[in-house]
Amino acid sequence: MAEVATVTTSLAETWLVTGGSGQVGLALRRSPPEGVRVLAPNRDELDLAALPDLGPLLEGVTGIVNCAAYTAVDKAEGEPELAGAINAIAPGRLAQAAAQAGIPIVHVSTDYVFASDGRGPWTEGAPIAPASIYGRTKAEGEAAVRASGARHAIIRTAWVVGTDGHNFVKTMLRLGRERDALRVVADQIGTPTHAGDLAAALGIVMGRFRANPAQVSGTWHCTNSGETSWHGLASHVFACAAAHGLKVPATVEAISTAEYPTPAQRPADSRLDITAIARDFGVHPRSWQDAIAEIVEHLAQREQDI
Repeated sequence: MAEVATVTTSLAETWLVTGGSGQVGLALRRSPPEGVRVLAPNRDELDLAALPDLGPLLEGVTGIVNCAAYTAVDKAEGEPELAGAINAIAPGRLAQAAAQAGIPIVHVSTDYVFASDGRGPWTEGAPIAPASIYGRTKAEGEAAVRASGARHAIIRTAWVVGTDGHNFVKTMLRLGRERDALRVVADQIGTPTHAGDLAAALGIVMGRFRANPAQVSGTWHCTNSGETSWHGLASHVFACAAAHGLKVPATVEAISTAEYPTPAQRPADSRLDITAIARDFGVHPRSWQDAIAEIVEHLAQREQDI
């Protein structure tokens, strides 16, 4: 059965959340907005690579939050069809089903839709020019949602990290425990995004769409505030870790992207302008430093999960 997360005994809303086992989906399941019942089907119940008829699944559902994605950026270079099925075709099908059901859809997208050599902070209307299969398929997914006829919000984010799953913060803590020296890319900049903060923002956006039929569809950006490099993020992670008594490497060397080649091109500048989501929805994200400190503190309390 689909897993359900609730916070009240009287539930007025039922949201279908895809990607419920990912970082953002898990956060939304654990802390749904008041009065919201979250349906999070597992892969056997909802295979996004081969979507079934969605009609029966949407009975009683009042909104769709699509957190699911094929996020293995480098692996996607060799699996473009699978990445396209999950990142491009599935969002379109979900949005079409939302349109037929007369319910809104909130769809999570990415900074990878922008050029790898461009300069941010990117506004929502900036031209897109994805340089990877992942970025291209996510851009196609955005287009499919817009073309579906559904009331929609596309929320682009970047550098998502948290206490669950695989992410940069947990990788750094693990490597810091295993090694005395690390080398981390310093010429890619962006803003880390706490999965829980993003989930809360998605809840606010969907709540607005549900409460206000006049809410206009569109695209918004959402990250924590501020900016850093991967090297800057790693350094902050280790400073927080050391404060909690965790082992950290003696040195963290700053290197260039050219010194750490990957199959997929990464954006050199992943900064997203978050002015619009603050203006339109009252979402004012905290600093990335505070968000990372909270994650590290939580992980330090259960070090075995790193």
